[in-house]
Amino acid sequence: MHSFEYQQGELYCEQVPVSRIAKELGTPCYIYSHETLIRHFHAYESAFKDIPHVIAFAMKANSNLAILRLMAREGSGVDIVSGGELFRALKAGVPASKIVFAGVGKSPDEIRDALKAEILMFNVESPAEIRAINDVAASVGMKARIALRINPDVDPKTHPYISTGMKKSKFGIAADRALQEYKMASSLSHIDVVGVHAHIGSQLTDVTPFVDSLKKVVALIDTLKSHGINIRYLNIGGGLGITYSDEKPPLPQDLAHAISPLVKGLGLTLVMEPGRVIVGNAGILVTKALYEKAGETKHFVIVDAAMNDLIRPSLYGAYHEIRPVNEAAVRRPKQMMDIVGPVCESGDFLAKERSLPNIQPDDLLAIMSAGAYGFVMASNYNSRPRVPEVLVKGAEFHVIRERETYDDLVKGERIPSFLNETE
Repeated sequence: MHSFEYQQGELYCEQVPVSRIAKELGTPCYIYSHETLIRHFHAYESAFKDIPHVIAFAMKANSNLAILRLMAREGSGVDIVSGGELFRALKAGVPASKIVFAGVGKSPDEIRDALKAEILMFNVESPAEIRAINDVAASVGMKARIALRINPDVDPKTHPYISTGMKKSKFGIAADRALQEYKMASSLSHIDVVGVHAHIGSQLTDVTPFVDSLKKVVALIDTLKSHGINIRYLNIGGGLGITYSDEKPPLPQDLAHAISPLVKGLGLTLVMEPGRVIVGNAGILVTKALYEKAGETKHFVIVDAAMNDLIRPSLYGAYHEIRPVNEAAVRRPKQMMDIVGPVCESGDFLAKERSLPNIQPDDLLAIMSAGAYGFVMASNYNSRPRVPEVLVKGAEFHVIRERETYDDLVKGERIPSFLNETE
């Protein structure tokens, strides 16, 4: 079941024509499906219903307040990686008791704010961070709940930039040092060691790496228990992949089936941090074709969206399906082309060497699977205002972020007085 389908000759999001949104708000713009977000979240909830668990939506995938509020209303917590994400989560109404704080570089101020908010726990990445959290907790007279992130050295078989569980990764504590660091953490007066955390990467299309990682973590939990360190939470991270092209990633129920035998008898609460799998295919980026340009060796279509709007193709060489919004355009003759944007960089492209129907100026195009790591990674490069975000629910659509203006681009900037003086 998909919420972006052709109806009456054009692409719809649920019951709203995409062209209607583009006409009223202009392009580029991001569009999300409420129904898809709900369905994907409950696929996770249902898959793990027989295991005590907390779902902490990885908000780095999409941190719009409306998306976070929707997740919270369905019962989700969030996985955060910065003080700004903590602020957003609390503002959206996410219960602090379901917030998990990850990331390798938490500042003292961020740690203090999270402690005062009484979040569920910190996922810690290094001995130095453990001591820093202890110091901050002591300064505010609190105990900090922590889970140590263990690096199991398991190859997730994904893009190197989103692989996080190998020995060479900046993330986590090496498995062979884990017991030593747990003992150190347990000795600190303002630390409450409550969990083990392992996240091996993103866009995983096989459950085997999850299982391999979890076997190592379960063995560690047994070792910790024999040393009097009783763990209450097992955090398996996120990383389940989605279909961008022809991938066939496992469903949440496949993951649950694979790992349940390993975790059911542990007497622990399972913490999961899905992001992309919930929001990725719930969103699209809509853009308009501006010009065609026939090069000597390539055919280019220049559109009004650019790498500053969706950087994944430029950054990762990521594939996003591209569909004409007008269904009749799908039947045009195909040709090889590059879909490129207006940004002044050779790396500004949305598709390369792609066989697509002949695209004409003013055609609307939908860049599919853009709900995760889309707007959140957008920038103002080339002084381009960031685009609006829209949430569709049934036959209605709601602007959940307005398009930035040129005035927004210079908000907060100041010209010092000496530059205004005449010589």
